[in-house]
Amino acid sequence: MAVPVIETRDLVKTYVLGGQEVQALRGVSLVIGKGEYVAVMGPSGSGKSTFLNLIGCLDTPTAGLYRLDGTDVSALPAENLAQVRNRKIGFVFQGFNLLPRLNALQNVEMPLLYSGTNRRDWRRLAEERLAAVGLAERSHHLPSQLSGGQQQRVAIARALVNTPALILADEPTGALDSRTGEEIMGIFERLNAEGITIVLVTHEHDIARCARRILSFRDGVLVRDENVDRRSPMGRGPTEPGIGAASPVGTGLGAP
Repeated sequence: MAVPVIETRDLVKTYVLGGQEVQALRGVSLVIGKGEYVAVMGPSGSGKSTFLNLIGCLDTPTAGLYRLDGTDVSALPAENLAQVRNRKIGFVFQGFNLLPRLNALQNVEMPLLYSGTNRRDWRRLAEERLAAVGLAERSHHLPSQLSGGQQQRVAIARALVNTPALILADEPTGALDSRTGEEIMGIFERLNAEGITIVLVTHEHDIARCARRILSFRDGVLVRDENVDRRSPMGRGPTEPGIGAASPVGTGLGAP
């Protein structure tokens, strides 16, 4: 059996606020396999952002197990978590998070600073990733000289430059108009078709249904784990056998 990209067992995150304990995540167990395309949804305070922070190695759980690409990262110190993030995870954010004084090519090269990749290969890798998102001709433009959609494409290229095991996208279309958002979602769909594992957080149902599996959180609990019906008017692509039925929560039985 292939090693899952994400495996959690009874994942718990508790914060102390004003002397009171707040359980942001309450025993979440799931599996996300290589090549899956998963959307995470839930109202404000549902735990979806906490879940994203934990699987993105931006925080550590209070209790429970988290394996990323076969490695137990549940209790790693901050320095080791940073190394795992850089090597295993590519991030795409709503606000792009590009460095304003660097051009597109230099922004894409940034993760390579800490990767151990030979410096002679940086330019080639960054150019290849920019070409993959259709921005080869904009490589020397500053973020201020790019549209919002183009900036998000640069951010996607940056996320891909280290060939990560996982792409995490946090509301990647939130700052874009609907047409540009559709173009960005088209890029994610193509990347997933090439075998890249994607986990996307969104509050928009039409965006979520571009994925193949939806995880729904409420009050820190995973309340629903369902495969997307690709026949739906909001879905995309061809129908696949068995798609449309909800999976029991915690089984990790998503669409491959």
